[in-house]
Amino acid sequence: MHLNCHSYHSLRYGTIPLNELVEQAHALQLKVMALTDINTITGIYDFMKNCEKASIKPLVGIDFRNDNKQLYIGLAKNEKGVGEMNRFLTAHNLEKIILPTEAPLFNDVFIIYPLEIYPEVLKSNEFIGINFEQLPQLYNPLLKERIHKMVVLQSVTYRTKKEFNLHKILRAVDLNCLGSKLKETDYCKTSEVMISTEELLKKFENYPEIIKNTEYIIDNCNFTFDFTISRNKKNYTSSKEEDIKLLAKLAYEGMIFRYGNGNKEAIARIEKELKVISDLNFSGYFLITWDIVNYSLGQGFLHIGRGSGANSIIAYCLKITDICPLELDLYFERFLNLNRKSPPDFDIDWSWRERDIILTYIFNKYGRDHVAFCGTNVEFKYRSIYREIGKVFGLPKEELDELAKNKPANIHKNKLVVMIQEYGKMLEKYPNQRSMHSCGIIISEEPITNFTALELPPKGFPIVQFDMHVAENIGFDKFDILSQRGIGHIDDTVKLIKQNQNLDVNIKDTSISKNESKCNELLSQGKTIGCFYIESPAMRGLLRRLKCDNYKVLVAASSIIRPGVAQSGMMKEYIFRHNHPDKFEYFHDVFKEQLGETYGIMVYQEDVIKIALHYGGLPAADGDILRRAMSGKSRSLASLQKVKDNFFDSCKQKGHPEQLSQEIYRQIESFAGYSFCKSHSASYAVESYQSLYLKTYYPIEFMTAVINNFGGFYRTEVYVHEAKMSGAKIDNPCVNRSENHTTVAGRTIFLGFQHLKSVETKVANEIVKERNRNGHYLDLENFINRVAIGIETLQVLIFIGAFRFTGKEKNELLIKARLLLINYKPQNNNLLLIEEPAREYQLPHLQRAPFEDAFDEIELLDFPVSVTPFDLLKTKYRGDVMAKDLTKYHKREVKMLAYLIARKHVPTKKGDMFFGTWIDANGDFFDTAHFADSLVTYPFKGGGCYLLLGKVEVDYHFPTITISKMSKMPFIPDPRYAATDEKRYDTQNQIKEDVSMTQRAPYPQESEYNLPRQKMIN
Repeated sequence: MHLNCHSYHSLRYGTIPLNELVEQAHALQLKVMALTDINTITGIYDFMKNCEKASIKPLVGIDFRNDNKQLYIGLAKNEKGVGEMNRFLTAHNLEKIILPTEAPLFNDVFIIYPLEIYPEVLKSNEFIGINFEQLPQLYNPLLKERIHKMVVLQSVTYRTKKEFNLHKILRAVDLNCLGSKLKETDYCKTSEVMISTEELLKKFENYPEIIKNTEYIIDNCNFTFDFTISRNKKNYTSSKEEDIKLLAKLAYEGMIFRYGNGNKEAIARIEKELKVISDLNFSGYFLITWDIVNYSLGQGFLHIGRGSGANSIIAYCLKITDICPLELDLYFERFLNLNRKSPPDFDIDWSWRERDIILTYIFNKYGRDHVAFCGTNVEFKYRSIYREIGKVFGLPKEELDELAKNKPANIHKNKLVVMIQEYGKMLEKYPNQRSMHSCGIIISEEPITNFTALELPPKGFPIVQFDMHVAENIGFDKFDILSQRGIGHIDDTVKLIKQNQNLDVNIKDTSISKNESKCNELLSQGKTIGCFYIESPAMRGLLRRLKCDNYKVLVAASSIIRPGVAQSGMMKEYIFRHNHPDKFEYFHDVFKEQLGETYGIMVYQEDVIKIALHYGGLPAADGDILRRAMSGKSRSLASLQKVKDNFFDSCKQKGHPEQLSQEIYRQIESFAGYSFCKSHSASYAVESYQSLYLKTYYPIEFMTAVINNFGGFYRTEVYVHEAKMSGAKIDNPCVNRSENHTTVAGRTIFLGFQHLKSVETKVANEIVKERNRNGHYLDLENFINRVAIGIETLQVLIFIGAFRFTGKEKNELLIKARLLLINYKPQNNNLLLIEEPAREYQLPHLQRAPFEDAFDEIELLDFPVSVTPFDLLKTKYRGDVMAKDLTKYHKREVKMLAYLIARKHVPTKKGDMFFGTWIDANGDFFDTAHFADSLVTYPFKGGGCYLLLGKVEVDYHFPTITISKMSKMPFIPDPRYAATDEKRYDTQNQIKEDVSMTQRAPYPQESEYNLPRQKMIN
């Protein structure tokens, strides 16, 4: 009888989580109920599964609304009905038009209009819904005549009085208004709660015809769904047989390219994989992926295939990945096996500039009726919850900031704050809005609207209304089409090398970028700024601790830095064993046999599964549960507990020492904090090494590419500094040389206009276009005649030195610009056939102080270019010790002067601590640790140069200074202001720093994890 139930998937409206909605129905002994969320089918598949467990007949549909105005409710008679509603809603979502007030003609859908609005003439499948509170209105003769078309409409939106208040808060958040400003029509009726069927029937006992109509709808709504069928596009060719034939042909052709003729190991592996792929009907998936990659290669695009797909030699032969599974001993079963319950997927990265071209190809090739992005539910987050609720209660901005930025325990409590925090707690994990999955694409055999309505987010590609987990549950294997800046660095560098040096670098040939002696040397020194994945302070420190001088160790390093491995202490143990291979024993033969390559340490997801199977004796199904937990796809506590119980029972039966089994399972559990599979680490290592190769041999072009792609670990200033250290000359933007992006000519890098504050892209592009059309600008007057520009933007260009080619001082140019623009009319700015000479003014010579340019640069770029920050200090002192000599000062106190690059905030039990990254006056990087006690007296005070005092600790070749005291050093007064002007020290405060936050605890010390280093036997 409950034909209009809302879950919390009715965004910013419903208050009941889906599983709890069904639990409530089960508690009230309901035998049937309908899920009709507002303008979405997001929850219907989970709803059906939950109803099946509760022995409830599920009805599914949609509550169609414009804004919050209910138009009609649709209930699907069958699968066709769901498709009809999806197509109807999709058309309006994609075309962004409002829904009609009357439903279209549906063949397999019942329509229920609310009593307040219904058409004069009802079709055979259309009814009027009436709530028990509205029954007195049936005394109206006009309504009484309609009883034969009426059904019981008991809507459900909330459960308790508190949830009703939460519903009103959600409505106010949605409407962006104060809670006190809500009108009755903005929120649901107080009667919209679930009641038992007996109670509902009793309320309608005088209207048997209404009950009969309701039962008629219930009896004729029989939507079912087979969750066991694959819904993907089935075949790439015309049949499964043709698919496997084509896949085999491509695999053997690719094998010759990768391995040459007659490689028996490769042939055996291909034959084995082909059988499994065929048995699991996965040849179409491989071929579609190959088709996408083949198109990309044809366009000259660079891609990186990563993830567990790199375990497949067929993927390697088809050029989907560049990881050789034979070289790294990657086993195919990690990607695809007959016991694996969930489908795998390929993760493929493109440059962020080229990804949309790939996506357009996929949508066009496979049909827009069959392709869509996965959706994702964006939940209310901690900070946004309190800010949003606080706005509903009318709190001022200052109090909203306090609520959002501080932990609940640290906020001054009053009745209102307590209420806001209480409702905020209720909203945790509630969906707030639907968005596009970052990379997951579905390619469906049937029209995709058979399963879901589509929506069109701002990015322009349609999305389904459910997330990747639901997609997997209903039979879709997604294709992960990703983008990242790292590939942009590589791709752009290759193009810049061709443009600047006329050299062709085939970076796709991984043989040139896996084992270069010069690259290996820089890798072991952690000189990897700008390189994908290995440029962060933590990663550079790890590379130095390992003296990582080859590709295989880099593969391991890419995984051991992950939270699961690092937090368990296994990262530090790996470092110890790598540096002291003669100072430990494998504590069980299984570890020597299975993990000899990594010194008996579990580093990859595969290692965990190997130990679970070979040491613990667990079945393959339990290994799959562990794999999913480690990859973050599923963390069923009940399933993991069962695995744990099985593990210890099996270890006991095998006679393993209990102490060792406890320690091993502790390590296994830590991997649930995320880790990489080996192939994923290998894929990252390939890309990291490609970046490093380019940086090593073509540093100026590489750093230019990094600057242009943004998105690295550090701010632009750091990459400009690294370019200088590589021998580049850095020039500020120039109207005659620069583009909007940064360019390189020989060894000179011209910063692009895009780095300047207050210069719009449109203006920058016009400067370049006009220069390309009609040649270089002759002088300031010529520029003003040709480019439509306001005085503010023109001043920025003058201050940064964009007219230095004129040979005139900035002060003179500024005065001249103002005089020229007094009578400026934008419509007159074009290239004159004969330019009238500008009136010449006799101007006094205005002397500029030596460092005025540097302060202009800080103001406009956030960092100085013409000098280093050290040149602007009042002090001439540069420290007693330089970064390159720190390893000689183990356990000794040093005093250094350094420029702050980045700091990472790490919460600890004793208070907050920071890890700092700095450069000294020579431009070399070093790292510091700042504990809570020292920070109380000597805190960070923003970007700039600091005097540092601390003790050096050299940990496996890597020095860190534990700071006891530090003080920010003042710049000279800004010479652009008078000596008495209060602004003379303001510019220093514009110097930036990179600040990152982590919620993880500091990595454990050796004494805390106490991992055995000797063989353990009974």
